[in-house]
Amino acid sequence: MKRIKLLFLFITASVTLTSCIVQNEIIDDDAFSLNEYVSSYDLWYIDYHRTTGTGDIPFLSKAFTVSFLNGRMYANNNIVDIGKTGNGLGVIVGNYNTRGTILETYHKLDGNYNFDVVQLSNNEIRIDDLSQNLSYYLIGYQRNNFDYDKLFYENIEYFLQEYVAWERTDATGGTPNAFDDEHFLQFTPENDVTFYSSHDTFGTDIDIIKWDYVGGYEVANITGYDDLKLLTLNYDGGDTERFELSVINDETVKLFHLSSKTMYTFSGRGFVQYLKSENKSAAKSIVRNNGRKRTKIQRKTVDRKYLK
Repeated sequence: MKRIKLLFLFITASVTLTSCIVQNEIIDDDAFSLNEYVSSYDLWYIDYHRTTGTGDIPFLSKAFTVSFLNGRMYANNNIVDIGKTGNGLGVIVGNYNTRGTILETYHKLDGNYNFDVVQLSNNEIRIDDLSQNLSYYLIGYQRNNFDYDKLFYENIEYFLQEYVAWERTDATGGTPNAFDDEHFLQFTPENDVTFYSSHDTFGTDIDIIKWDYVGGYEVANITGYDDLKLLTLNYDGGDTERFELSVINDETVKLFHLSSKTMYTFSGRGFVQYLKSENKSAAKSIVRNNGRKRTKIQRKTVDRKYLK
């Protein structure tokens, strides 16, 4: 792969200020062009599951998107409220500069990291860390066409972790079953597969919930569906419950219980914000500056017609 070949973007007088035309001209190794290119997209989605090499860059392992605008570097470290926090950009996490094909970054907590940038397509780049054998893949979006469904469903484990508890708020249809007694669920960063459940009364303060059961959970893809996952809860006591999981919005999920055919609705309580924000709403959330990093998740794929 050749080093980055940047497309020269310019605004013509015959179009609006928000429109741009891509010239056929290609410019190699131009620092201004690299700066122009990385800032031409509002958001760069970190396709973490494609990461290659060894090592770790903490701020990229925590982030779902990064942005490079006017020398400032932004990141969305939460899925909840993405599109709202920082007008969609997230929070300012550091600064950046460009030099030839090199992207130089300074993160407020993690320090300096430099990357060689390779353009793979019009809106996709690979950034190669110059200090270790490690590459990240980034996909560029404007805020008004960002693929939120892709973000939620590719990172569903992390979304489930962003609330202290999920409280059951509705149950319709189906036949009575043992899961009817589960009023709260919790998914934690512990190995990305640990869950807890509680029979406490609806409305219980999340700080005093008694977590009655613990187990491991697994998320699988369903053939032909990008907006549906199979969630399996494996209780330490030996019980197993399986659901079709769908995301309604960034605080509500639906779990269709496969054995009883009951549709449960769970709502998130106690938003957990990763990396402190200056946003005043942070005062109403739990702030954690560590304890979670993304890992490459390998999921099974199942055929829906065999789910019972």
